[in-house]
Amino acid sequence: MNEMTSLSRRRLLRSLAVAGASALLPLPASSQQRSVLAKPIHSSGEALPVIGLGSWITFNVGDDPVARDSCADVMRAFFGGGGRIIDSSPMYGSSQQVIGYGLRKLKERSRVFSADKVWTYSGSSGPAQIEASRRAWGVPRFDLLQVHNLLAWEDHLRTLLAMKAEGQVRYVGITTSEGRRHREFERVMRSQPLDFVQVTYNVLDREVETRILPLARDRGISVIVNRPFRQGALIRNVKRYPLPAWAAEIDCANWAQVLLKFIVSHPAVTCAIPATTRVDHVQENVGAAYGRLPDQAMRARIVAHVERL
Repeated sequence: MNEMTSLSRRRLLRSLAVAGASALLPLPASSQQRSVLAKPIHSSGEALPVIGLGSWITFNVGDDPVARDSCADVMRAFFGGGGRIIDSSPMYGSSQQVIGYGLRKLKERSRVFSADKVWTYSGSSGPAQIEASRRAWGVPRFDLLQVHNLLAWEDHLRTLLAMKAEGQVRYVGITTSEGRRHREFERVMRSQPLDFVQVTYNVLDREVETRILPLARDRGISVIVNRPFRQGALIRNVKRYPLPAWAAEIDCANWAQVLLKFIVSHPAVTCAIPATTRVDHVQENVGAAYGRLPDQAMRARIVAHVERL
C-alpha cells in the first residue's frame, strides 16, 4: 500500500508538472506544415495528437483486397493529416490484420502509435493473444496495451504491468464503453498504476464528466475517448442541420470537427478515436486537430445547440 501511494504521488506530481508546462503541445514543425494539436501523455510527457483512428467494424473487412486497400487509403489520409494513434482489439474481427496490411503497404510502422487490447476470459491465454495481435500488426512492440472492457482485468493487468517493466510495451491501460461498469472502472483507476483509460464520451453522453474524467486528472491518467459519434448515429443526425455560424470561431468547417473539438477540449481528455471507412471522413476528422479549441462557454453552447436538434 505504501509503495502504491508513493507511486501515485510521484505520477501525479509529474503529471501536474507536464500539464502546467503545456496543456497542448504542437508536434515538430518539420513533420507538418501546420501545427497539429497534441496533448502530453501524463506518465511520460510524450505528445500525442488529439485525433486518432478507431477500427471497430470499419476495418473488419476480411481478406477482400479492394476493401483492404480502401482501409489503407484511410490510413494514408490519417497519417497525412498528422495522426498517429490507431486503436484495435482481438474483438474486432480482421481489423488487426487489415491495420498490419496498411502499415506494410504505407511503410508507416515507425510513425504509428499502436494501441491494442487483451480480450480473453483466461488470464493464462493473454500473452499468446497479445503476441498474435503483435504479429498481425507487424510491429516490434505495442505502444499501448489495454484490458478490454475490464475482462479478467486482475490477471491481464498483472501481465501488462510485467510486460511494461520488461520493456515489451510502453503504456498500460483499461477500457470500457457505453457507460458500462463505471463503478468498478473507478476502483481500478484508484488502485492501479495506469497510464491510460479509454471511455465513451461525446456531446450527448457526458456521464464521465462527473467522476471519471476528474479522477483521471487527479491520478495523472491519460484519457482516450471512444464512440465520439455514437457509432455514426450522432453525426448522421446533426448533419441534417446547417452548421452554425459560430463554428468558424473554433475553426470548424464541418459537424465532425465541432463534435470532436468538444471532446478533446475537455482538460482531462488526451485524444478521441473516431472510426471511418471513408477518406473524406477521416480528412474531416483529423481537421479537428488544427486551429482553435472551444473554451468552457463555447463547450456549453455546443451542448445546448446539439440537444435542441
